[in-house]
Formats: sequence, C-alpha cells, structure tokens
Amino acid sequence: MAVISEYEEVEPADVVKHSARAEPDHPVVANAQHDDVLGALLTAHGQKPMDLLKTVVDFLFRVTDLSRQEEIESRVTDIVSAAKRRLVEHRDVGVEPKEEAKPITGAASVTKSSGKFQPVAAPIVVEDVTSKAIEKREAEAVVAEKSLKNPAADEDDDKDEDGLKPNSGNGGDYEKYSWTQTLAEVTLAIPVPVGTKARFVACDIKSKHIKAGLKGQPPIVEGELFNAVKADDCFWSLEDNGKTLSVLLTKHNQMEWWRSVVKGESEINTKKVEPENSKLADLDAETRQTVEKMMYDQRQKSMGLPTADEQQKQDILKKFMAQHPEMDFSKAKIN
Repeated sequence: MAVISEYEEVEPADVVKHSARAEPDHPVVANAQHDDVLGALLTAHGQKPMDLLKTVVDFLFRVTDLSRQEEIESRVTDIVSAAKRRLVEHRDVGVEPKEEAKPITGAASVTKSSGKFQPVAAPIVVEDVTSKAIEKREAEAVVAEKSLKNPAADEDDDKDEDGLKPNSGNGGDYEKYSWTQTLAEVTLAIPVPVGTKARFVACDIKSKHIKAGLKGQPPIVEGELFNAVKADDCFWSLEDNGKTLSVLLTKHNQMEWWRSVVKGESEINTKKVEPENSKLADLDAETRQTVEKMMYDQRQKSMGLPTADEQQKQDILKKFMAQHPEMDFSKAKIN
C-alpha cells in the first residue's frame, strides 16, 4: 500500500492568510474501491476517458440537481485541479522513497526558523496498483473486446459450438455431396459416374423427406428434411456431362436459413451466413425490408447487442428521460 499525504490547512491566529483559490466543497478523495466498475465503463468507451467523463456528467445532470447548483463549473475545475495535485504528489513519493511514510495527526504549526506556515500531513491510503491487478484488468479488457467481436468476421474458425462454417454458397460440404442455399431454395450437388443417364437416376422428393441416388445402389442422400419443401416445385437434373446430379428444393418457409439438408447430419452455423446483395434486390420492397431486418437482428444478437425493436424502445426511453430531467429513473423497472 502506498501512503499519500493531503494537506489540510488550519491557520493559527498570528499567521497572515494568503489569497488562494478555494478548495472544492467536495474534494476528490483517492479511492480505488470503484476501480473494477469504472475500468469496465472505460473499456466500454474504447479507453477514451473524455467520452466516459461526458457520459458520467450527462447521467448526473439527468438524474440529480447537479446542473442547478451554484458555480458548478468552478467547483468541477477545482476537483480536477485537486486530483492533478495529488497525482503529482503520488509520483514524487514514488520517485524518491527515502523512508516509509508515517501517519501524522495534529494541527498546523509555524516553524521557529522561518516563521512560515507548515501544514500537517493527513494520511490518505491508496490501494497499490500491483502487476497482478494490471494483468487482471488487461485480461478483462481482452474478454470485453472478444464479446463485441462479430463471429462472422473470424475466418479461421471452421467449426464452433454453433456448427460448421458455411461454404461460399451458405451451405455445407460433405463427403458424398455438397449443398448451397438462398432464402427461397436449397440446391444439392451429388457426384455420380461420368456419363450417367437420366434413366439411371432414382430421386424421390416429398414435403418432408428426400431419397436421391442411382438405381440398384444404396441412396446417396436419404432422410427427413431439415424443414418442409414444396414438393411440386422441386426437381432434379444431370449436369457437367452427366457427372453431377443436381437437386433443387423449394423451401416452404422462405424466410429462414437451413442448418442442414437432412436432419442428423452436421449442421452449419447460420450466424455466419452471408447472403448476396444482388439476391436481396430481386425481392419485393416489403419482403426485402423484412429480410434485411431479420439479418440485422441476427447480427446484433450474435454480438450481444440490442435488436432493432429493442433499440427503438431504448431510444424512446432516452428521449422521455431527456424531456423529464426532474424525474428519478434510477429505481425504475423497464420491461
């Protein structure tokens, strides 16, 4: 623990009072008990102290009568000046530590040699900032930074707890086939022997089931579909000179992304889906607006941020609070 002395002047009757700027009514006391909370707030403000200060001042003006107190600007200036003086004293103590500081109590006195006023040091104990404390705060800052990071921006993670990373077509690549998707359709690409003819293909598509492959052989793809399809709007074809069986599935719900084609197979992480802008342009205005809102809300949730509806509610609340600074919202429960 480091000990810092703050001087409190108690002048005797025979000492002439010097003209000096008055100390603030509420002097800043060095105190580290709120460091964890303030450190988290500073991290949330991008390590920009002035932004944090603005937020604190705005908060106090809204929920207290601070803005209506007399000479508030002067008193704030005095608080800052006092804090700077203590910082200088703290640094001086750390540069030339001759001996351990001892608490001294009592009134001010006048030296016999100089006749000048000598204030008595009142000890203030400040929590020592050790290397462990610094390492802890740096670790917390790293965790906070990761919590704000967009998972879709991490190109190195091929798999996480939410599923596989989608391929370039927002689908998946498996051992026996690959697939891509849009909001409206799912397309399977199934490799078959070169020169395969249509008469050799066996493909059966129902609203919730698929079975595709070659006649006389075990199905290459078979099982319950991830979600329902419009069976009448699904079809298959042979491409690339008969070496690829292409199957197109038309989704029944065209407002969601599939995590797999068949239930039970490895799923992709739909939070990392990146639809093409050109596809959105093909939608009508109402559908496009709904899709864009859904995509925005999905990105916000992945970053732990409020959705569009939640943001709108927060903006309305902030506007109401700004219009009614006399009201205390500190204990209000907002649903």
